[in-house]
Amino acid sequence: MTQTPDDIRTGHRVILVTGPSGAGRSTAINVLEDMGFEAIDNLPLSLLPRLLDGPPGARPLALGLDTRNRDFSTNALIETIDRLEEWPGIAADLLYLDCTDEELHHRFSATRRRHPMAPADSPDVGIALEKDLLGPIRARADILIDTTGLTPHQLRDELHGLLNPRTGAHMAVTINSFSYKRGLPRGVDMVFDGRFLRNPYWVPGLRSGDGRDSAVAEYIQGDPRFAPFFEQVRELALLLLPAYLEEGKAHFAIGFGCSGGQHRSVALAEMLGKALAEEGWQVSIRHRELERRQPAQGDGAGGPADKDK
Repeated sequence: MTQTPDDIRTGHRVILVTGPSGAGRSTAINVLEDMGFEAIDNLPLSLLPRLLDGPPGARPLALGLDTRNRDFSTNALIETIDRLEEWPGIAADLLYLDCTDEELHHRFSATRRRHPMAPADSPDVGIALEKDLLGPIRARADILIDTTGLTPHQLRDELHGLLNPRTGAHMAVTINSFSYKRGLPRGVDMVFDGRFLRNPYWVPGLRSGDGRDSAVAEYIQGDPRFAPFFEQVRELALLLLPAYLEEGKAHFAIGFGCSGGQHRSVALAEMLGKALAEEGWQVSIRHRELERRQPAQGDGAGGPADKDK
């Protein structure tokens, strides 16, 4: 029998939160605390077994891990993750907040803070050292969020969609649209290329719209190849998602790409998101290039998206 999200339950939930300095770890910890997690920041790794020993508390745990902790090391954290995976009654996930080097440099420059890994040097030195240290840990992440260009409010919404402990499902699905001109989004598990579908960019009345507009979506759906393609993508997702949920995966990311990330990939992401939500999955949708087109907030990040052509 196929299992649905509500059929599967895990034990006491623990979220380990880490990532490079400036990527949003402290913000994430505060958001998780507001969501009902018992949040502990800068926890020494040596204290984690003592914290988890005994009966679970009433609330899930969110534990912030900082490279500045006195007993922090890459090997120690990986060994801790391995032990948690075998610990009876514990459902642990590693949440990694990532960010581009350029954005991290901008954040440190804007706040005039020294980088903790290289307080006597420029932030770039510390950023490089810390990312090198965290590289193997990033590879073990169950949930990867790229905070580049995200405001604290947007990061909060992302975390609510992925990790809200009050929901029945224990795996969240994110569907991304993107432009191949800017490369693949970080952390996607499965990618589909929509560039073979007919392109609304070449229709003057549709060019200025995007894939969320009904007229644009209808034009794309009118391609005779659309229906068989979309149905197979939908069936594949519904086949694989329960299997990944059984394996304990907390987050699964699907990507749709096209030339400019404005029309075809956006429409496909919206349609699949609706189809999966109707099947009971917890879905959030991100349109990377459309987000770049929005008016800059705070530090002025973002810019116009490339045309879908």
